[in-house]
Amino acid sequence: MRKLSVIGMGVGHPEQLTVQAIEALNRVDVFFVMDKGAAKADLRELRRQICQRYIRNAAYRFVEVADPQRDAAIECYTERVQLWHDQRAELWQALFERELGAAGRGGFLVWGDPALYDSTLRILQALAARGGGFEYEVIPGISALQALAASHRIALNRIGGSIHITTGRRLAADAAAGNDDLVVMLDGECSWKTLDPDAFEMYWGAYLGSPHELLAHGRLREVSASIEQRRAAARAEHGWIMDTYLLRRI
Repeated sequence: MRKLSVIGMGVGHPEQLTVQAIEALNRVDVFFVMDKGAAKADLRELRRQICQRYIRNAAYRFVEVADPQRDAAIECYTERVQLWHDQRAELWQALFERELGAAGRGGFLVWGDPALYDSTLRILQALAARGGGFEYEVIPGISALQALAASHRIALNRIGGSIHITTGRRLAADAAAGNDDLVVMLDGECSWKTLDPDAFEMYWGAYLGSPHELLAHGRLREVSASIEQRRAAARAEHGWIMDTYLLRRI
């Protein structure tokens, strides 16, 4: 039977890989990479560098395929994403059958941790439920949450407290619900601007763990504008940005 390894690769530093992840890399015959265009070419290159650094033989190969585009004409966000997942699932099933034969092992190198705001496991679960003809393992990785806390040298939670992990899309509602410590991911719209700037302090990080890492910390009123400007400049320079932040109610 075909086998798949879903390997968390951390968020930018090659040394963030665990020993378990390195051993998993060395079991893979074919790595599948979704091509998201020239703007994110350096993300594909980082995957190659990781493999060159840690894989002990040269028998593996990469298969790159164009990632399906989300249909912007579909207004409902969940429907738009579900269609995108379905398109990926069909593509992946064909790739597995073509590239892995009856008993090969494929691999996905997942940015951060596969369990946190990544679609790979959800799509594989759906394929497996349909009788996809494969087994898969999951190797955890260092997430953006962990890297953010490490770079700022903080604990995410306060004594006896909890943290709420959310997205920019849900931030306003989750803050209004009384959550005091919010870690925000997937925020392309600088959604912190919808909040009371005197009610929170912010710990922000972009390109965490990489040579391009950017950090900022302060009361929201003091740092909001500069973070938005730095974020826009970094996106213009690199063609992409991955960032996350902690909002802590004062």
